[in-house]
Amino acid sequence: MNDKSYSELMKSGAMKRTRMKENFVQDLYIDMLLSEIQLNVEKEKLLRKIDMAIDTRDKKTFQVLSIELKKINKRFGT
Repeated sequence: MNDKSYSELMKSGAMKRTRMKENFVQDLYIDMLLSEIQLNVEKEKLLRKIDMAIDTRDKKTFQVLSIELKKINKRFGT
């Protein structure tokens, strides 16, 4: 029979909780990293469009895209 002592059971439970916390932190870090990558991709695309609007002297598009860039920066706190 596989009888574990009380202290072994407590250690086992503590180890499980520690692993769960570590997994949570790791998942959180991965989510943050993916959000950062998404933000950078969105901003790069938008900045290229803004540059094109400047090159073609398209003031209206430039203004619309600039507002969009401000929203992205505000959303991500940059």
